[in-house]
Amino acid sequence: MFCTYILKSLSNGKYYIGSCDDINERIKKHNSGNVKSTKNFIPWKIVHKEFFGARGSATKRERQLKSWKSRKALEKLFKEHF
Repeated sequence: MFCTYILKSLSNGKYYIGSCDDINERIKKHNSGNVKSTKNFIPWKIVHKEFFGARGSATKRERQLKSWKSRKALEKLFKEHF
């Protein structure tokens, strides 16, 4: 299974959108400072995740979420799923 996920920085409230094949391992990398783009905003919390059977589908969803460019649109997505 592949996952598209959204993280929220607990230090400054920023969001990060990504995709991977092992969400647990990926969040560990983000929170240990091993990801260049997120290391300055540790700690991170998963606020949304979606699972797909193919990497291409997860990547396509990641690109779609990134294209929204609206914090309000992302937050609406979280509220719909919780």
